Amino acid sequence: MRTTVCELPHAPALLDAAWAALCAHTRGEKSELVLLPEFAFVEPVWEALPMDPTRWDAAVALSDAWMARLHELGSGWVVGARPVTVGGRRFNQGFAWSRQGGCQPLRSKYHLPDEPGGWEARWFERGDAAFPRFAAGPLGFGLNICSELWALDTYAGYAAQAEPGGVQAILSPRATAAATTEKWLAVGTVAAVRTGAYSLSSNRVDAAAGTYGGAGWAIGPDGALLARTSAQQPFCTVDLDLDAVAAARGTYPRYVFAATTANAP
Repeated sequence: MRTTVCELPHAPALLDAAWAALCAHTRGEKSELVLLPEFAFVEPVWEALPMDPTRWDAAVALSDAWMARLHELGSGWVVGARPVTVGGRRFNQGFAWSRQGGCQPLRSKYHLPDEPGGWEARWFERGDAAFPRFAAGPLGFGLNICSELWALDTYAGYAAQAEPGGVQAILSPRATAAATTEKWLAVGTVAAVRTGAYSLSSNRVDAAAGTYGGAGWAIGPDGALLARTSAQQPFCTVDLDLDAVAAARGTYPRYVFAATTANAP
């Protein structure tokens, strides 16, 4: 499955040009799935306190307006995470958009930072503790939104899923700093190696302020870095060999844990 990861700014002065370039890339590369960063298109409201309902509502409205433009990518599927209000409750909600079905909710972010610059627990309510399998056409995937890449306990569940094809990729929209890029890349590699699935991530970028560091990635089932975005190459497209995931599940270290699970009382 032909998949694009990216890094995108949110400032309107930069976003319009970046979006046009991304659309040109995905159409030219004939991308079947595009992964967007966490809260693509809108300001990072979680950076400041107190939580401001007016700013939140504006972010939701702007995100909704951009959802109506996802068809411009020319892709069959788009996955990301966006602000939503459901029953008066605020969530960081994963979504999957398709040409046939429009924008469908996935799971909402459960693990929320609560610290200076990352007051997510004050801006969002905790979402879904379960990390199920979702599907985008032939691709079965798990969704670990940003900090949830560190939820290492989810990887055993992904590796054990036996639905047709199982979990073949872990998709991770991010909003992480340049200074921590190598740490995030390391956990993305662990995600791939532990599950035998692809690890795919797209990140926000804010070169002027240095707050968000880009570096989206595609990592193969055995931990090989297949692509990494940069300021010079903000979009990367790779072909996911879904058969390689099935083969990886029978190799080290996956088979060790599979045998342990099978023999558990």
